[in-house]
Amino acid sequence: MFVRDPCGIVCILVTYLAVFYADYVIIQWVVLQTMVDSLWGTFNVVMFNTVIFMLIIAHIKAVITDPGTIPLPQTRVDFSDIHSSESGCEFVNWTACVRCETYRPPRAHHCRICQRCIRRMDHHCPWINNCVGERNQKYFIQFLIYVGALSIYAITLVVVSWMKECKDCSQDIPLKQTRIMHSIILLLESALFGMFVTAILVDQLQAILTDETAVEQVQKQGPYRPHRSKMALLGEVCGEDHPTLWLLPCWAAPRKAEPPLVDYEV
Repeated sequence: MFVRDPCGIVCILVTYLAVFYADYVIIQWVVLQTMVDSLWGTFNVVMFNTVIFMLIIAHIKAVITDPGTIPLPQTRVDFSDIHSSESGCEFVNWTACVRCETYRPPRAHHCRICQRCIRRMDHHCPWINNCVGERNQKYFIQFLIYVGALSIYAITLVVVSWMKECKDCSQDIPLKQTRIMHSIILLLESALFGMFVTAILVDQLQAILTDETAVEQVQKQGPYRPHRSKMALLGEVCGEDHPTLWLLPCWAAPRKAEPPLVDYEV
């Protein structure tokens, strides 16, 4: 699912620019300057790029995965009898979206940017140019975790490199100044992105554990299912696999099937 939103496209470009710049600084100005003669250099390059690889996979999946778009009806829907008892028990608590001109299940909301209703919509995120909904929230959370891990990793490597003696550049003042400049920029970038994604991650986890999306918090609808266990709520988003596999961006968590939105009478 791709949304033609200029803000979202710019945010995606900024995301990859920041990630690849961090990789450039770590390899060129940290590892090759202070760890070139050590196995730690190779280890850190491999590990740093492994985190980047996982980050990119999670981000791509969050971008292209349908967050739970409600399909449009094949024919025009008459909303005049939405509260009628003849509407059918399987559509109890469903609401009507006059902008999509269709019925939507509980917890589905309309996104003004995507211009569609999304199942269990949390919010529209410009950094993935997509809504965070039922089917891609797992990938969005993985993306946040990997960005946070990459930020901490980058800061740690820069600080460690400053604590070590830089034999190759100690006598070359211009080279040393360039290295310091890139390191400071990376520190600022990592700190800003790290704090930003940490705040969003905490908000996402709180929304999952309280079973209340950001939209529902704004609308003050309250928890949807207050008596479910926290592991069950996390499992709905991350999947039924073992928790150690939740960070692997392999597949989306299965969801309970909803009644079809077409070929019914109201």
